[in-house]
Amino acid sequence: MSSHVTVDDVADVRTGDKGDTAIVAVFPRRPEVYDAVLAAMSEDAVASFLGAGVTGPVRRTPMPGVQGIVFEVPGLLGGGVTGSPVLDGHGKCLSYLIATMPLPGLRHPL
Repeated sequence: MSSHVTVDDVADVRTGDKGDTAIVAVFPRRPEVYDAVLAAMSEDAVASFLGAGVTGPVRRTPMPGVQGIVFEVPGLLGGGVTGSPVLDGHGKCLSYLIATMPLPGLRHPL
């Protein structure tokens, strides 16, 4: 078992699109890890993890009432559904990518 914790170890992820902007929602499975996930998934950390495809600042919206975090990631969809030459213009596969993001400071749930 890997010693580092990833998003997939502690949360569920859904993605969608709005034009060329990917919308990523992260929902920790247990309330006690929400604050730690929120701290580890800063706007800069998510932008850095996703890499060169991000064309502008990532915007993060914490949703403590539903224990969720929503990210808006501009430019990641290469033009969006109607303008992208890539296979996944909707960004649905991004949930799998975000699920692999390491979360420093979190302990592995057993």
